Amino acid sequence: MFAASSVRTAIAIAVQLPRDSEREVEASLSELKQLLAGLEIEVVGTLVQKRPNATSASLLGEGKLAELAQLVAAVSGGLVVADAELSPAQQRSLELATGAEVLDRTAVILRIFERRARTRAARLEVELARLTYALPRIREDRSLGDREGGGGRAGRGHSNVELKKQAHREQIAALRAELVALEASAAARRQQRRASNRVAIVGYTNAGKSSLMHLLTGSQVLVRDSLFATLDTTVRKLVPPTQPPIVIADTVGFVRRLPHALVASFRSTLDEVCDASLLLCVVDATDPELSEQLEVTRRVLAEVGAGETPAWLLCNKIDRLDPSQREHLAERYPEALQLSAHSAADGSELRDRISAFFAVSHVTELFEIPYERQGVLAELRDEIQLESTEYADTMRVVIRAPPETLARLKSRLARGDAKRR
Repeated sequence: MFAASSVRTAIAIAVQLPRDSEREVEASLSELKQLLAGLEIEVVGTLVQKRPNATSASLLGEGKLAELAQLVAAVSGGLVVADAELSPAQQRSLELATGAEVLDRTAVILRIFERRARTRAARLEVELARLTYALPRIREDRSLGDREGGGGRAGRGHSNVELKKQAHREQIAALRAELVALEASAAARRQQRRASNRVAIVGYTNAGKSSLMHLLTGSQVLVRDSLFATLDTTVRKLVPPTQPPIVIADTVGFVRRLPHALVASFRSTLDEVCDASLLLCVVDATDPELSEQLEVTRRVLAEVGAGETPAWLLCNKIDRLDPSQREHLAERYPEALQLSAHSAADGSELRDRISAFFAVSHVTELFEIPYERQGVLAELRDEIQLESTEYADTMRVVIRAPPETLARLKSRLARGDAKRR
């Protein structure tokens, strides 16, 4: 795991490519500062260089590198944090040029994830992502000691770097195996909820997703004004309850350039997104970067295979906007639902819309059920709505439910008939 650092100050650096506007660079650096604040690290200086690409060995040009070294020297014990994903060679070059510890954006996010993960699955996923990130960055240094002998009479054996890399690979394999087992258990739980209508709350981190979760379900989830306040998926039933129940899942938030290692590792959260029938895409209506945040959300959803799932745009925090700002927002996003996650009336309206969305797909059908088979109805009581019941030679029940639930009911009744014959 990452070692705790006593460093509380940092110099942030960024490269502005030809396709990047100054506003985009500033917004990304502002987000990086918020991420670092979550680690109790204060950015005391920034350095931005315009370059045709970000592939040079030291990321920055020679002049800017010297300027960076001076900035670091003026800050006792300062970090250098790059608003990019550095190659191992770039990270090493910056360390040699500045004499400071160097982190990139991915390492910062990994450190935050490590602090915030609570469940076993989340912790395993963070550790898997961390080891995957660290593997190519293992290099010869004094901490690994001398080269070891072995491997035959004339062989020089493996270096400690090679041995440590092998140990990392073995840990990665073990973590993946454990995650597969945990995912099988999680998949079984999702299968038990298969007839429930599933909704996933997605969106940019700090957009108010947890507050919305509390509004819809009454669950006491952590609500904090910080990036990645929580990483663990919370699944609760919509309140007041519906028949059949509607399940709401609050998922991990997205940020610009969310590391691919984390996208690949966080299957437990992303599977909830992929299994949902409806996505609630939450954005902060007060944020000037709203459109960019929405683009990040849509890009990640497409990446995990949920790009075609029905999605509603929810502009949250409108209680902080004046009427003219709300009108402008409506003109810009006419399809969006404007709300405040702290408004009971807005929560009631959203619940009604969600219920209506699923009710459209429900089917009403008449069943004749022998009295000795009425236990089948009891098994499915949480998944169906009984419209009416008549008692004659058999029970005549009118049931309203999703088509897949009615298909399961027919299958169970048919199996019972076959056994009697």
